[in-house]
Amino acid sequence: MSEIDLAGLSILVVEDDPMLRRRLAAQLESFGAGTSTAETLKAARALILASGFDFALLDVNLPDGGGTDLLREKAFSPNTGVIIMTAHGGVQGAVEAMRLGALDYLVKPFEPGELPFVIERARQTCQSTRAEEYRRGDKSSNPFYFGSSLAALQAQLKKILDADFRMGGFLPPILIQGETGTGKTAIARWLHQQGPRSGNELLEVNCSALPDALAESELFGHEAGSFTDAKKGRMGLFEAAHGGTLFLDELPSLSLPAQAKVLTAIEDGKIRRVGANKPISLNTRLIAATNKDLKSLAEKGLFREDLYHRLDLYRITLPPLRERGADILEMAEVFALRLCRKHRLAPRAISSAGRQRLLAYHWPGNVRELGHELERAIVFEESAELDFPNLHSSDAQGPPSFALDVPCLAPSFRFPEQGFQLEEEIDRLVRLALDQATGNVSAAARLLGVPRDFVRYRLGQKTKKPDGN
Repeated sequence: MSEIDLAGLSILVVEDDPMLRRRLAAQLESFGAGTSTAETLKAARALILASGFDFALLDVNLPDGGGTDLLREKAFSPNTGVIIMTAHGGVQGAVEAMRLGALDYLVKPFEPGELPFVIERARQTCQSTRAEEYRRGDKSSNPFYFGSSLAALQAQLKKILDADFRMGGFLPPILIQGETGTGKTAIARWLHQQGPRSGNELLEVNCSALPDALAESELFGHEAGSFTDAKKGRMGLFEAAHGGTLFLDELPSLSLPAQAKVLTAIEDGKIRRVGANKPISLNTRLIAATNKDLKSLAEKGLFREDLYHRLDLYRITLPPLRERGADILEMAEVFALRLCRKHRLAPRAISSAGRQRLLAYHWPGNVRELGHELERAIVFEESAELDFPNLHSSDAQGPPSFALDVPCLAPSFRFPEQGFQLEEEIDRLVRLALDQATGNVSAAARLLGVPRDFVRYRLGQKTKKPDGN
């Protein structure tokens, strides 16, 4: 195992042998951990009530009871990893402690040099538990399709991966830019799977879906009592991804204070849980993505300029689908084959007319829209070949054709003399945004440039019955 860094971790040592207690504390502190010690259950309970701990070394036999009593009482926060210490012949008690929630055990006498490795192993177990808690379903995806149009991008990514394997340790962040639906998440997954950390965690966070009040707690964790309803401590996702990769999608959605903590995590390799006094050292690779121009946002004061420059080392820009030429047809054929297998149908080719429509369309939703269009065709079209009859072409230099469904967006529009029904047009714009976002309220709000609550309010207004009945 490489060098172990326990800096910032708080560890409680509960041991009645004063010499062993001092040796254990000294060993942990030499690796950067902060320690507190207790020789009895009573003293341990007082320390646990006074402050939370990341880990606890707990002797099974103490003067005033058994260490497992603390586990039965649920005295420790769920955020505390407990490691049991027991003498020869006490393995049965250690097994009972594991059943009650302990992560590991040590049989006395043991070498103090073993201890940091046991703590690190327990730390990885805690990270895996937190990561599993965060996951929502299977996030695996199809491999990113490069095609001939992205040969230069593929060469750039290979150089980044070569550099990652050379460095091996702390890896610099990666910034992925591109329009919505161009495959930023797929590229982030590809980079993780191809890189030196492929065997460790990849956690994905949609920053725009994190409420401002909870974003810092979700990313950096919190201590018990650090804010209202924080009854228990919790590990943040930066910490859960230690040794692996954290993907932050739509990073500019984070508040400026949260961005400052992200900068510290990148530059110093440290995070501080909400309500904590000491930082925790981490080795988490950050990949950030956005569909916005970060430089422009930084110039306007809407994004931290120092964070922008820190992220701008490895910048990857994904072109929109409309600029990828014949790759569109190749991707469509690959997607069609996968989707036919998914629906357990025989493979279907794309007709000549369908190919022309695919090339002529503007693709405002990019690769994501292409996938949805193909799946709709496979499900609903009854012809032998896929034709896409409802896919209307548009001028690649102008707005996509769906925008003309709203009269006020037509180039020749003039306000009528009798006045303009603004409320009706707002509702039509909201409906169009929701259609383009396939019903996702957050995505529709981003398209409209309004808060999510505004979209929900407009939807609520339309569902109300006359006279409030």
